[in-house]
Amino acid sequence: MRRLLRLFALLAVLLTVAAAPPGHDGADPPRTPGAPAYTVELRSDATGSHWRGRERIAFSNASAEPLREVYLRLWGNAHGGCAAPPVRVSGLDGPYSVGCTALRVALPRPLPQGASGSVAFDLAVDVPHRVDRFGRDGAFSFLGNALPVLAVHDGEGWHLDPYSDLGESFYALASDFAVTLDHPADLLVPATGTAVDAPGEPGRTLTRATARRVREFAWAAGPFRRMTGRSADGVRIAVYAAAGIRAEDARAMLDLSLRTVDAHSRSYGAYPYGELAMVLDDAFDFGGMEYPAFILDRIRPSAVIHELAHQWWYGIVGDDQYRAPWLDESFAEYAMDLALGDFGEGCTAATPWRSAEERLTNAMSYWDAHPDRYEAVVYDRGSCALHELRRLIGAGTMAALLHDYAGAHWFGVSTTADFKAAAQAATSVDLSAFWHEHRLD
Repeated sequence: MRRLLRLFALLAVLLTVAAAPPGHDGADPPRTPGAPAYTVELRSDATGSHWRGRERIAFSNASAEPLREVYLRLWGNAHGGCAAPPVRVSGLDGPYSVGCTALRVALPRPLPQGASGSVAFDLAVDVPHRVDRFGRDGAFSFLGNALPVLAVHDGEGWHLDPYSDLGESFYALASDFAVTLDHPADLLVPATGTAVDAPGEPGRTLTRATARRVREFAWAAGPFRRMTGRSADGVRIAVYAAAGIRAEDARAMLDLSLRTVDAHSRSYGAYPYGELAMVLDDAFDFGGMEYPAFILDRIRPSAVIHELAHQWWYGIVGDDQYRAPWLDESFAEYAMDLALGDFGEGCTAATPWRSAEERLTNAMSYWDAHPDRYEAVVYDRGSCALHELRRLIGAGTMAALLHDYAGAHWFGVSTTADFKAAAQAATSVDLSAFWHEHRLD
């Protein structure tokens, strides 16, 4: 958030279904490269803002067609450009495209369906001087979307959409990460997944983070103040506070997070990762930013609830955030509303359409061209549509729909057509007029 593969290769299918809650049918269309596994070793300078090392990505071909190439998404280059990219790979030959955020890598030989391959490269990451999801605030560095990740190929071809400042452009399959971060011992390094610290060279620490079935890996580095807690359901949450965050505010956000993660688990399925890191900095000019098991946020309760909902709506139940942003933002906003006791009364009148071109299902290309309408439609009108659907089919049916829908797409990818089909199957009410009214194509 800002403001706020038919199947995988056989192994990926088995792992995904085994890890999914009951009801997951694994019936995603072919998306490849399948079963991505990232192994990364990086060493930072004294500040934690410059990292050097190596990355290897193993994958399989989940499609019927031979896989001849892959694309790396280097999202961090959106603001640096080709002349001075903050994320640089070496040891691979290929042309950059899409504002230097996509790198084509030709494979040595075509991979037939089910075959495995890999790419490996040296990696340099220099965090830019801007308070952002990939940026710096004084002594604190935030490395969201800093690691190169595989682009997705599906029935529409390669997804090589441009970066969006307004929202998210990110689309990735559930992947495994094993990341070793070598850094000064006086810096804390919160990261996606389960992290274990060990002594490194004198004055340095090795943070080894592992994460399974996550779409992205993010981390931060700095002299954070840390506090931890465990929810009633056993989820461990650590809050990392940057300069200027009062201890009592950090504690309040931790306590809220512990309650909320359990509440969302009851609504949408048990949180699968066991732990989560929340990095707080009130200098962020966005409401919050979601990554699997890792959140960047400000001191704002509603944003914390929204970002935690993204652990399900985008993180666990994936979607193409560029082409269908409503599938995570509207759902996360709806979850936030319910948690705050807001049931969207009168929301249709409060969020009228402004033009015939506005549709809830518009891609980020539309909203980037109409930035003043992004929040009003995708967040407010989108959550409103879900509130209205609840009123139409009944609260119990709606709750069961969302819980079962999450289970059916656990670690998979959701589409608007999927949701519409699931909603119609859940009720005897004909929803045709509802889809038309709320412009859900």
